[in-house]
Amino acid sequence: MKAFLVLLIGWLGDRLFGDPLWLPHPVVGFGKIIAFFEWLLNRGRWRKFKGAVVTILLVAVTFVFFWYVLRWIDARSVYAGMAVKAIFVFYCLAGTTLIREVREVFRAVERSLEEGRRQVARIVGRDTSQLSAQEVRTAALETLAENLSDGVVAPLFWYALLGVPGMMTYKMVNTLDSMIGYKTERYRHFGCWAARIDDIANYVPSRLTALMMLLVSGKIRILPFVTWFGRQNASPNSGYPEAALAGILDCRFGGPHTYFGEYFEKPYIGTKERELTTADMELSVKINRRVENLSVFVILLIRLVRFAILYIFIW
Repeated sequence: MKAFLVLLIGWLGDRLFGDPLWLPHPVVGFGKIIAFFEWLLNRGRWRKFKGAVVTILLVAVTFVFFWYVLRWIDARSVYAGMAVKAIFVFYCLAGTTLIREVREVFRAVERSLEEGRRQVARIVGRDTSQLSAQEVRTAALETLAENLSDGVVAPLFWYALLGVPGMMTYKMVNTLDSMIGYKTERYRHFGCWAARIDDIANYVPSRLTALMMLLVSGKIRILPFVTWFGRQNASPNSGYPEAALAGILDCRFGGPHTYFGEYFEKPYIGTKERELTTADMELSVKINRRVENLSVFVILLIRLVRFAILYIFIW
């Protein structure tokens, strides 16, 4: 029952407030630690080995740290332990903030292309300086789909398996990948382990995300489309939720991008090239919210059934 309340409180906190900019965020702390080790070790020889050591060490230390700290707090006060866990759940979920950012991208690009480019640069890793208005909108919706998995479904999946320590460890894995998991000259060797571990951590959640997107939209019939285009993507995971959204909207995502000054050829997802509109964005937001609600509902239902079974057998 405690895990039920922890998840419910943390999730409602994200729905109501998103990520307040004035609050310190643990993921920002993760980023500073990763940046320090990258600056210290990503040079000279043995870059792949050093990157592997840093990645494995940070992932392992994160899980052990949160496991011990939360046990220590629980031992002193159950209510304090629940409150702290709920705060970390709140920090780990990024559904509301991402939706706000994507909506602002669409508003910004209506005002001016340059403003839209600046706004979308807040949520994507690619170079946005030369994007067209269509490419700005496409980038925002691709990110919305991908981060439905990374920022909502995957954290909930790891919470269901390993509790708050698992959820926080996933955020470390995801932050490592977002900072050093690129195939650029600078990160190709140092970040390859971060990229591979992130691929493993997101393998099941990304596919669950795509399936739930089809279920809540009533378009399960396009599953072959999602399967085909999902596996065409260079990433073994992000292509699936992106393909699901492209299929739902009947549009085309993907294509070549520039990351950190290097040009990358990426396959297209979908075949229908058409202008994306605010209505497409609002439908995408609706799909995101439904998937988020479904994910939380399933986990809460499992927790309630588990509690009921234990209660019946104990009494």
